[in-house]
Amino acid sequence: MIIEQQFTIKYQYRIHFTEDIFTTQNTTFSDIIYSHSNNRFTPSLLFIIDSNVAAVHPELQSEISRYISHYAIGSRFINVLIIPGGEKAKENDQAYQSILNAIHQFKIDRHSFVVAIGGGAVCDVTGFAAAVAHRGIKLIRIPTTTLAQNDAAIGVKNGINAFGKKNFLGTFATPVAVINDSRFLRTLPYKTWIAGLAEAIKVALIKDAAFFERIEQLAPALHAGDETAMQETIIECAKLHLQHIANGDPFESGSSRPLDFGHWSAHKLERMSGYRLLHGEAVAIGIALDCTYAHLKGYLNTAALNRIFNLLWQLNLPTNDLLLSQTEELLQGLTEFREHLGGVLTIPLLKNIGTAFNVYTIDEPVMYQAAKKLATASPAISLV
Repeated sequence: MIIEQQFTIKYQYRIHFTEDIFTTQNTTFSDIIYSHSNNRFTPSLLFIIDSNVAAVHPELQSEISRYISHYAIGSRFINVLIIPGGEKAKENDQAYQSILNAIHQFKIDRHSFVVAIGGGAVCDVTGFAAAVAHRGIKLIRIPTTTLAQNDAAIGVKNGINAFGKKNFLGTFATPVAVINDSRFLRTLPYKTWIAGLAEAIKVALIKDAAFFERIEQLAPALHAGDETAMQETIIECAKLHLQHIANGDPFESGSSRPLDFGHWSAHKLERMSGYRLLHGEAVAIGIALDCTYAHLKGYLNTAALNRIFNLLWQLNLPTNDLLLSQTEELLQGLTEFREHLGGVLTIPLLKNIGTAFNVYTIDEPVMYQAAKKLATASPAISLV
């Protein structure tokens, strides 16, 4: 005998673009809390703050406290935990366990909210802890880097690293809302500001040639730190990511993951570098590697390859690293990526700018050749 029932769950959340989220003139945060609260319960709030953000914005906690008091949100008392920023937040389970401990200590229940304020890694580990505690606590992400605002914080994935592998532990869980506050971008180191653009280039390359051309036009302004140019890029990148989540395979039941273009090697390079490479920098190198491979295989023409490299160079994004000469270790990333995909290797490559396709095997001698070519290549030297 089989008893069967079908049901559909509707997911919806919004990405808010605003400035100075915790000034009392800005109602965005309070509106989100009230619209997602049960009137019969008084929610508590737990703020998980990136240590880098806390250091650069020492006034942030007092601003949050004043805001919560002004709008009489929940218990009117804020619970705060500061965790290390950057990939070290995900490298072991210390930050994850400290968040779970805070959820327990401050009695954060399913009618309450966990609010992540930080870069992509802090959003990842906080989302993972919120998803597993009480089988799911409402999560609000306030990403503070260009990469987190246009990519890492706007999807449905959470996780931490384990067993020497990127995002080995994790969940799919939809946040209540994402709030992109442009204020936080102004205090970013230039290297971090620029690195996030690799994800915008990635999504443009696989989905939208017109967006790639627009990034080319904006490149001088982006390089110079222009806020308006960056906001335009982040917003368009976020739109394309959300379209993919809505129309594709949001919970990754299959093996095709176009948004992971350039990522099989990027994840490996991050770890090989001891996280000297920022995620965006590793993605830029991963894009360069896969595009060089696609060119050597005859998939991608010379003109397109040159445009891609020229844009990466214009934005001071790396396309080479001596780690690429460690080809045997690097290509172990293909095995790890296959495991992460569920056992079937699926690598997105380019036929042209804006046109991607999947391959299911990699010609390793050609990939070796591509990696060796890039390992010591100077941006001043043509690769083709």
